[in-house]
Amino acid sequence: MSKGIFITMEGPDGSGKSTQIELLKSYLEEEGYDTLITREPGGTAISEAIRGIILNKDFTEMSPMTEMLLYASARAQLIAEVVGPTLEAGKAVISDRFVDSSLVYQGIARGLGIEKVYEVNRLAIGEYMPDVTFLLDLPAEVGISRKKDQKELDRMELESLEFHKKVAEGYREMGRRFPDRITTIDATLPIDEISGLIKESVRAILKV
Repeated sequence: MSKGIFITMEGPDGSGKSTQIELLKSYLEEEGYDTLITREPGGTAISEAIRGIILNKDFTEMSPMTEMLLYASARAQLIAEVVGPTLEAGKAVISDRFVDSSLVYQGIARGLGIEKVYEVNRLAIGEYMPDVTFLLDLPAEVGISRKKDQKELDRMELESLEFHKKVAEGYREMGRRFPDRITTIDATLPIDEISGLIKESVRAILKV
C-alpha cells in the first residue's frame, strides 16, 4: 500500500466514539491495514502532558484563546510524531477527535470563530486532513448523562449544559458545512447498527 488512510471520529462527550473506534480498527485490520489508534489531545508524551493541563478541572481560569492554542500545540506534535509518519508508511490512523473538535469547542462554543481557529490549526496539521470524519450526533443531555455514569468529569465535561448544547449544535453545523468529508450518524442507534454504517462508508473509500 502506497497511501495510508486517515479517519477521525467526532461527537459530543458520551457519544460512543471509543466503542466505534475499536470496532473500526478490527474491520480495517481484517481488510489488511496495519491500524493505529490515537486520541486528541494526546497520543505522544508531549501531547499527553498538554492534555493534562487542558483537562485539569482546577484550571477554570483558562482563557478560550489559551485553550485553543494548547489544543493546536498538542495536535502539531501528534501530526509530527505519529500521524504523519504512520500515514506516509501506508498504514491506517483512527483518531478520537481532530481539528473539527477545535472548530466546534473553541470556534463555536467558546465564540472564537471557526475561521480564526482553523487558521491557527492549519499551521498545526499541514497537509494532513482526514479522508473521512464520522460524526456521532447525540443530544447534549444524553451525552452528559452517560459521562456522569462513567467516571469523574474533567474540566471540559464539567462545563454547563448550555455549553454542551452549543457543542452538539456546532458539530451539526460542521456536518452541514463539510458533507463530502463528514458523515453524520445518529448516536442513539444500536452499537452494531452504527458500526455497520461506518464500515459501509469506509468500504467505499477503500475501493477508490
